[in-house]
Amino acid sequence: MRIVLGVAGGIAAYKACHVVRELRERGHAVRVVPTRAALEFVGAATWEALSGQPVATGVFTRVDEVEHVRIGQDADLVVIAPATADLLARVRAGIADDLLTATVLTTTAPVVVAPAMHTEMWFNAATVDNVAALRARGVTVIEPASGRLTGADSGPGRLPEPGDIVAAALAVHAEHARAGGDASGALAGRTVLVSAGGTREPLDPVRFLGNRSSGKQGVALAAAAAQAGAQVRLVAANVSADILAGLPAGVDVEHVETTAELEAACRAAQPTADVVIMCAAVSDYRPAEVAAHKMKKSRDAGMRLELVQNPDILRGLVDSRTPGQLIVGFAAETGSPDAGIEELARAKLLRKGCDLLVLNDVSAGQAFGTETNTVVLFHRDGDSVTEVARASGTKAEVSRDVIAGLVSVLSR
Repeated sequence: MRIVLGVAGGIAAYKACHVVRELRERGHAVRVVPTRAALEFVGAATWEALSGQPVATGVFTRVDEVEHVRIGQDADLVVIAPATADLLARVRAGIADDLLTATVLTTTAPVVVAPAMHTEMWFNAATVDNVAALRARGVTVIEPASGRLTGADSGPGRLPEPGDIVAAALAVHAEHARAGGDASGALAGRTVLVSAGGTREPLDPVRFLGNRSSGKQGVALAAAAAQAGAQVRLVAANVSADILAGLPAGVDVEHVETTAELEAACRAAQPTADVVIMCAAVSDYRPAEVAAHKMKKSRDAGMRLELVQNPDILRGLVDSRTPGQLIVGFAAETGSPDAGIEELARAKLLRKGCDLLVLNDVSAGQAFGTETNTVVLFHRDGDSVTEVARASGTKAEVSRDVIAGLVSVLSR
């Protein structure tokens, strides 16, 4: 999800650094738009380092890109934390004299505001009136916390904790999507099955054969499908808890380890799924025998392992698909001496028989374990393969583009 984090000029601006970090850890792309006053408290370099995106405050920055309009148009969610009394007044009046207020004025995404100010300001009649007007327009204004303020003051007006702001903002976006408030509700009423991570095949009680997949792309796809309104079941093969923490509420997660367990879980969930997205990196082979005890070295002798081939889960799901079910495969390719990665992906799509195939180049350490990805989405129509989309960016951004491409095929 693309989130704009607006930061107004209050001492609580430092807490917004933690909001950026938490949103990024959940897989969201964050563009920080501070006011000029906010930069007196936290510098642009800090925001850029935390968000990985450029920072600007004025409407005359990057005029050729029309940023004062584009940032708001591209946002899936706008969060302002902290919001000062002055900013609340300017937003209520529809003033657009800097990049942040212009962004609020142009966005059609949900807007969540976390005020922070002295108690007297919060209870002032002007602020009370401004907050009421904003709420009447559909802006979510979070109640400030009570506690220690600047100096010796204490009372209502303290910025809520970053985790509470993030939870409230994501809940607002989820509710907005469920209500069909934006294009992200395109999968409302559908069930999506997603596999993620990498399977592991045990050699003995402590060793296994596996791969480098972290599960980040699959989890991002599950999140994007949920944000598009789908009921999502995620089969997670050895995905860590911190990566799964980025999932929105309501995603049903089943943990598996081996290819056999992944196959069984996907087979069980397939009959009720409208869409199946097989993003997990599956081990092609497994040991013919698993040692009951830890294997020991035998002097200078080497070791020979006998491997047997695992079942082709994607092909099996294609063969047992229900009528109208859309199946998406993944191809992690490095190329070969005889063929480029796109040629290999097109051949795999025809061979597997799925409807769509997501190609990503994993050569030279790309994709696995990283925060970004570059993919090409192909569609099969009989014996013909066409390109649907190319996507590059964070895995959350790539996932949104893949889901959009998937939806375009579903609507044909």
